[in-house]
Amino acid sequence: MELSLFGYIEDLQELAIIERPVRRSLKTPEEIERLTVDEELNDIERAVYLLSSGQDIQGTSVVANLPVLIRQNPSETLRRVVPKIREVLHVAGVEMQLTAAYSYLTILQEESVPVHSYCLSFLQIILQNLEHRDIGVSNAWLETLLAVIDVLPKETLRHEILNPLVSKAQLSQTLQSRLTSCKILGKLASKFEAHIVKRDILPLVESLCQDVEYEVRSCMCRQLEFIAQGIGAELTKAAILPELIELARDEGSSVRLAAFETLVNLLSMFDHDDRSQIVLPMVKSFCEKSFKADESVLTSLSLHLGKLCHGLQGLFTQEQHMWFLEFYKKLCRLGLHQENGHNDNQMENMELEKKYATVRKHCAYNFPAMAVFVAAKNFHIDLYATFFCLCHDPDVPIRYTIALGFCEVCKLLGSNVYLIHKELITLLQDDSLEVVDALLDHLPETLELMTSGGDNSGLDNKLMIVPDLVPALTSAEQRVANSLKWRSHEKLLQKFSCLPHIISSDQIYYRFLHRMFTIILTNNVLPVQKAASRTLCIFLRYNRKQEQRHEIIQKLVEQLGQGKSYWNRLRFLDTCEYIMEFFSKSFFCKYFYLSVLELTGDPVANVRMKVCHMLPKLKSSLKMPADKHLLQQMELCVRKLLCQEKDKDVLSVVKRTVMELDRMDMPMDAYQKRFFEKDLLDQEKEREEHLLLEMEQIEKEKQQSESRSSNEKNYERKRRDSKTGSALPKSLPTVISGSSGTQTVSRESKKSKLIRSQSFSSQAIHPKHGSLEKGTNKSNSVIGVGKNVLLPFVEDSLKVRTGSASSSMTFSTITGSSRVPGNTGDQKTNGSKEAQSRKLSLKNRKSKS
Repeated sequence: MELSLFGYIEDLQELAIIERPVRRSLKTPEEIERLTVDEELNDIERAVYLLSSGQDIQGTSVVANLPVLIRQNPSETLRRVVPKIREVLHVAGVEMQLTAAYSYLTILQEESVPVHSYCLSFLQIILQNLEHRDIGVSNAWLETLLAVIDVLPKETLRHEILNPLVSKAQLSQTLQSRLTSCKILGKLASKFEAHIVKRDILPLVESLCQDVEYEVRSCMCRQLEFIAQGIGAELTKAAILPELIELARDEGSSVRLAAFETLVNLLSMFDHDDRSQIVLPMVKSFCEKSFKADESVLTSLSLHLGKLCHGLQGLFTQEQHMWFLEFYKKLCRLGLHQENGHNDNQMENMELEKKYATVRKHCAYNFPAMAVFVAAKNFHIDLYATFFCLCHDPDVPIRYTIALGFCEVCKLLGSNVYLIHKELITLLQDDSLEVVDALLDHLPETLELMTSGGDNSGLDNKLMIVPDLVPALTSAEQRVANSLKWRSHEKLLQKFSCLPHIISSDQIYYRFLHRMFTIILTNNVLPVQKAASRTLCIFLRYNRKQEQRHEIIQKLVEQLGQGKSYWNRLRFLDTCEYIMEFFSKSFFCKYFYLSVLELTGDPVANVRMKVCHMLPKLKSSLKMPADKHLLQQMELCVRKLLCQEKDKDVLSVVKRTVMELDRMDMPMDAYQKRFFEKDLLDQEKEREEHLLLEMEQIEKEKQQSESRSSNEKNYERKRRDSKTGSALPKSLPTVISGSSGTQTVSRESKKSKLIRSQSFSSQAIHPKHGSLEKGTNKSNSVIGVGKNVLLPFVEDSLKVRTGSASSSMTFSTITGSSRVPGNTGDQKTNGSKEAQSRKLSLKNRKSKS
């Protein structure tokens, strides 16, 4: 027997001849005849016919199409179609009822008819169907009614809704009717004046709060918040607060939970005495009982705990403050250290673990509020261990939630932000990409806060994050790239554009920039490639070394613009668009203009077409008359395309582009009002590019000055060692001491000049971070941290540093010129002459004697 991929062929053949019943969906002639409608009928007549004699599915279709009929012909629809719908709804099924409730709500939201007409045509239908036997249908009509209440006038509300509600809220009515009355009362309270609410609505509210069914009490308790907002703080204290106190002691756990949540939401409406004497003891007692005996409400309790602590801030005694803090810590650890005893009900354990995980997730959500609760100065002692546990929680949703609020925690800590830098690295290296993705939205701001560390933090705190940050970011990018989540990869590459303001230019060049090249060349997802291209251009924009910039530009032109793959050449054109966005016109024309024009002769039509679309941008980047030769090159390429292009799509694009180019005005070097704003922006970009070159030259001269000074120090040290090591004559103590003293004074003066020059130069280049280099020179153990760490090239800093930097180099040049070897030779000559004269005087004295 021959074996195939799916089994033996004989078996497959036997299966092929087995007859299987086929489900037929064809209609009988009688059904087709009943579903057939005369084509000559208009929309209104067809709707009336289908509602009168059609099947249920056809009637449901008419009801769903009612908003369209209202927009097209409102008067005829209200006169003929809506009454038919009212008749049909009495006997309609659930599907048509739900469709009608949604259609009526849509008509209200679209304001297709005036409010008066809407009340006459639809309000009674909505009120009649509120007590439908199906709970889903009743709730759908209730949602529509609550939306209608917002637009109805007060008189209509009083007569059509409030007056009938008195009878519907009685204990003799059904449970569903009383629940509906609770929600309607909560909505009506904000529509009337306080005295009307007190007279007509509050008695009904008090009655429903005392209902025999706990569902009604719980529902009415949740509406007390909206009623309190409608009657004001004074009446809330007199009428609502006593009801809440009583409901907080209810036997039903759902009622107590509703009372707790309502109290938390109404904290701002209570005065200081009520919050400290009534609310605070009540919620503390509720938390104690819930943690010990009623674990079912812990989920909601943990969700509102942060809001509670924030609302009662300033009312806690030291003991109460510590109690609520410890209670929060217990919730954060709930379920992590449970003893696994012998329990036969495994499903119950799983449900309990899910509940505990939800509690910890809510605690992670409330962590910023608790950080405010303890204050930044006490964070390390009171909350750091809890924050560590949440960042290392075994469940992904908890780590995801804490990652979402990480930036907010950084803001709250201020100068103490360095305390949580290890947790940032941990979350960046998390196994779950969802956690990493949660950090990305605010990653630039988080890194800025982390690396700046606040004004009051020390240098070590500021630099602590940098050595671990670069490997964490690169590993996170690698893991996201290896996954199938290309949107997360795109987002991460976009956020990398903040790195020039975070780490040094050399770190970006060696650790990130070449990776961007690799992604552009090898990745198969276009949005990811474009994100890498854009970030690479930003890296190039802030690169501080001309040699590295030239290397990047050369690789862009050779590997992308002249690449073998047409896909790479298209990405080169995308990169050039980003270059035009971030760089000045002169920069683009100098390095990329001709390379783009060369692609007008590309063998692939798509590349030529994209170049043609870019021609207007190329022309707008020129300045006359300085770039006249570049304009001539572009015109030559356009004429060549018009004469030699064979692809009809490219040719049509070329013709449209030529017409657009003819309508364009060329910007001139002289002032032109219509190009004023663009010229100013371009001049600003060009000025910053020149400043980068000047800063690079300043750094080179500074390094040369430092190396020259170090050489002089070595020379002085060697000469001093040779002098002190040689044997000195005993007969000439004064001569040698005088000479060495003179040299010592000279060396000290040189050292002082050198120190003044170096300190002035360093302060001029880095006025804000003058101590940064000192700390770096003292310790080289911090890998990857150079002099340019935390010194991004932003516009304001460039403006401040240019003038001072140039002056510092002038000063260092002057002081450096005073340290030439000729000065040392003069000192030696003067010293030898003094020694010879003293020797002669000694010989004369001996001869005389």
